[in-house]
Amino acid sequence: MKPALFHFSEDGKIARFTPRGVAVPTKRAPGMAWLNGPLVWAIDDWHQPLYLFPRECPRILAWPTDATDGDARARFWPDADRRMIAWVEAGWMARIARATIHRYALPAVTFEALDDAGMWVSRALAVPDRVDALDDLPARLAACDVDLRPVADLRALAPLWGSGLHVSGLRLRNAPHGWP
Repeated sequence: MKPALFHFSEDGKIARFTPRGVAVPTKRAPGMAWLNGPLVWAIDDWHQPLYLFPRECPRILAWPTDATDGDARARFWPDADRRMIAWVEAGWMARIARATIHRYALPAVTFEALDDAGMWVSRALAVPDRVDALDDLPARLAACDVDLRPVADLRALAPLWGSGLHVSGLRLRNAPHGWP
């Protein structure tokens, strides 16, 4: 059985999602260049906190996995009692608090899992089942058991990628201080 799938947007009036190429192509592993091509992207319910932010907000989210060892937990997750931590640069906190985003529920029938942080793609047009306007994003993140942490500079978190945690960085190209 496929999970509930969502697409997030600041636009609340999308009647259908037509496959399209990504705005900024990513270097892909051999045989995976098709992921830059025309697709509709969705995220599953468990991973939706990755998108409970204004679209262009640079952010890093991390969580322990079964492969995260005790040393990594002690070093990078010492005081976390939530399932995820989300870091944003402090200058984004007011925008996050004021933002309204729209969560589109998509029928899962044409989607295929990428087995990467809850991402799914469809090569076919997708018509949403419903759309929900979401505001008070910090409260929504907390309700999803995510600890939202402002930091002065996201670059200080680069060592997370070698930590053994699952780490997802989104829109890091928009970080005011740049990205390594």
